This record gives sequence, C-alpha cells and structure tokens, in this order.
Amino acid sequence: MSSVIEALVKELGDQVRVGADIPLRNHADASGLAPTPPQVLILPRSTSDVATALRLCHEHRQPVVIQGGLTGLAGGAHPQAGEIALSLERMSGVEEIDPASATLTALAGTPLAVVQQAADEAGFLCGIDLGARGTCTIGGNIATNAGGNQVLRYGMARRNTLGLEVVLADGTIVRSLNKMLKNNAGYDWTQIFIGSEGTLGVVTRVVVGLHPKPQGQQTALCAVSSFEDATAVLRRFQQAHPGRLLVFEAMWREFMTVATQICGLSPAFSDEYDLTLLIEADMGEDPEGTETFSAVLGDFYEQGLIKDAVVAQSQADRNRFWTYRETPYEYGRFLPEEIRFDVSVPLDHMTEAVEHLRQEMPKQYPDAIWVVFGHVADSNIHINVAVKDMDDGIKKGIQGLVYDLVARLGGSISAEHGIGRIKRPYLPLSRTEPELVLMTTLKRTLDPAGILNPGRVL
Repeated sequence: MSSVIEALVKELGDQVRVGADIPLRNHADASGLAPTPPQVLILPRSTSDVATALRLCHEHRQPVVIQGGLTGLAGGAHPQAGEIALSLERMSGVEEIDPASATLTALAGTPLAVVQQAADEAGFLCGIDLGARGTCTIGGNIATNAGGNQVLRYGMARRNTLGLEVVLADGTIVRSLNKMLKNNAGYDWTQIFIGSEGTLGVVTRVVVGLHPKPQGQQTALCAVSSFEDATAVLRRFQQAHPGRLLVFEAMWREFMTVATQICGLSPAFSDEYDLTLLIEADMGEDPEGTETFSAVLGDFYEQGLIKDAVVAQSQADRNRFWTYRETPYEYGRFLPEEIRFDVSVPLDHMTEAVEHLRQEMPKQYPDAIWVVFGHVADSNIHINVAVKDMDDGIKKGIQGLVYDLVARLGGSISAEHGIGRIKRPYLPLSRTEPELVLMTTLKRTLDPAGILNPGRVL
C-alpha cells in the first residue's frame, strides 16, 4: 500500500475504498470512454473530510478526479490510470431554504431533482433544469456551469448561484455562503470556480437563488419552414410578451425523422417541415393567458411564419410534446454508437451551419444517422452522429468536420457540457492564446501541484 493511501486510511478510515470495494459506477462517467478503475475511492461525509483528503493528496502530489453524479459527457469525471477518485455522493441534502431571501443552501452532492423538489415544496422554482436532473448533482451543475431547458428565462447555473463553499487543492476551505443579490466587497472569487470543472477547487456547498413558480404555463408544437422564420417567431413573441418565454427548442427535420421512423413516435404534423419548435411560456394566472398564447401563435400563422401548430390542452399533451425533444435519451436503444456534440453557433450563421452539415455529412459519411436539435434561443445546438462500426478514425473525422465548422462561424466548441478530456484538444478553436495563458495562470496559482482533475480543460 502506497504512503498516500496509508495516510488517507489513517485519517479517513472507512471513507476510503480500494480494489474490489470500489463500485463499478465510479470507473466511468457518461462520456463513453473505456471504464478505468481509480486506485482509491474517497467518500467524504463533510467539508472537513474533503479538506483532509485534498491536503494529503497535495502533500503527496497525488492526482485526484472529482466525481458528482457522473452524468458528464466530456470526460471530466472519468478516472485516468493512477488517479484517486473523490466522490461527493455522501454529502447530500438541502440544509436551508430562506423564503425571505428566496435562496436554498445545499451540500454539493445533492441531486438536482432533490433541490428542485425542495424548492417546489417551499413555493419556489429552481431555475437550473436539465435532462439528467435525477442523477446529476447541484455541485456538478455549478462546477460545469450547466445550462439546460430554461436558460432562456433563468440563465445558466452561474446566474442562479449566489454563494459557494470550496475546498482548494491544498485543503484550504474558502466560504462565502452569500444570499444577497448585491455584494461588491472585493473580487467575487466564487465566479472563478463556476464552470471550472473541478480543476481549481472542489465545490462542497452552494447557495442558489430561487424564482417564483410560473403561473399559467402554456406549451405548443409549431412547424416552420426555415430557421429565419423561427427567429422571427422568437423575437416577435419576446417583443409582444416580454419575459414570458420559458422554453424555445428547435428540432430540425432530420431529428423528427429519427423520432418518428426509428424511435416510433407518431408524426407531429401531417406534412414534413424544416423545423419543429417546442415553445413554452408563462402566461400568468389570468385564464385569458391561454387565449392570449393561442392568439399570438394564430397571428404568426396568419403572417406565414408558422405553417402548423398544436397547443397542449392537458399535462398529457405537454408530456407528449416533450417526448419528441427527449428522444435522444433513447437513441442507445435504436442507433449505433454515437458522437454527441454540444456547441454554440451565432444565430445569424445557424442556417449556414445546418446546410453545411446537410451537404458534407452524407458526402463524407454516407451511412451516418445524424440530427440537429437544441435550445437555439441561446445559440446552443446539439449534433448527434451515429455510425455503425465507429472507430477512432471516424470519430476524429466527424469531430474535425463539426469543430472546424463551428470555429469558422465564430461559435463555441462547448455550449453547456464543458471541456473535460474529450474536448481539450479543440479548446484553442474557441479561446485565444492570451485567454489560454490566463487560464493556465489561474490553474497554477490555485493548484500549483496540478493534482485537481489533471488533463481536463487544460
């Protein structure tokens, strides 16, 4: 047994697991990389335990991979050979809800769904929401600056975060469990750790701001002929009803073809259209809000912007509409191995991006099944490409096709999933050399021994 393991066992006891006692779930995250067992798994119960673990690893120059819900798609929580895994799964629980401040304080290992439920029971809404809500953790959401379905109204995780408790690489605990919207007392150091993917410190507690629950939520599926018409619908709706839009999702025709012809869903409309939009809006408590929502969509139809539409009349209808958008979670049952991209493209170049894919994907990969979908109102699209007998050469070729396109159009190689290990080689496509130097300076300052999530991001 190595000296660092002996030291960890001596100070943390049964919080340290080795060999066959390490669960298989801690061998991999959701990125698709080959499972790799960490040499040790640490399961701290408190912030002081995290501090002890990092202090000892820092002293022994022992690399550590930080694990939350293991739902990340960029390889950020996936162990590398020789690393020790630090999982926050035991540090779970909502510690406080402050109705006066409209804030919630939780341990970092708390599943997002638990945070959402606690907020709901207290009469509020948590603005952070994504498909992995039942498994992902609030600490992981903060560490990756998670986005999701409601960014249009509530923003990324960053906008919902008021305070943090963080353990630095050497075991130092830094705490600012701030509940106030205004606090300009010097540098807001918490911002450095939001989106840092565990490379600068370990988030152990969070304070999130809560929001009023939507009243009179309305949902519709709308068919449009072009992305330009989709953006016109978006902007005109926002102008007519400022602040009302909750969701504005776009699903291109290739996506809907897979949903209906491969995944087995019924067609949303009798005809095929270039895009299908999933729109949700908070139209208020007044019953007239339902009529107003339908009326504004009717106006867009009269103007030729919307070619067809159906408005949900029940929760069952809403669930059915969302089933189309959530078919990617079922692709593993129907499609060959996938590469999943999470990118941002400027809205004025979105049509160019999709048309380029429509030309080049069949030409270069004629057997590929590929789809484009996403939140679009915040420039975020997801591109999934499934190819039978996928190998590293095909993966790198498809990655080059997508990332080179995104870089040429002035987009970002990561909209909300982070960089991790998988996107690290492509980071210079979205960040300039001075930016990368600044990031490296921050990393060396806060983690001089380079033990925290090495090989991720930088």
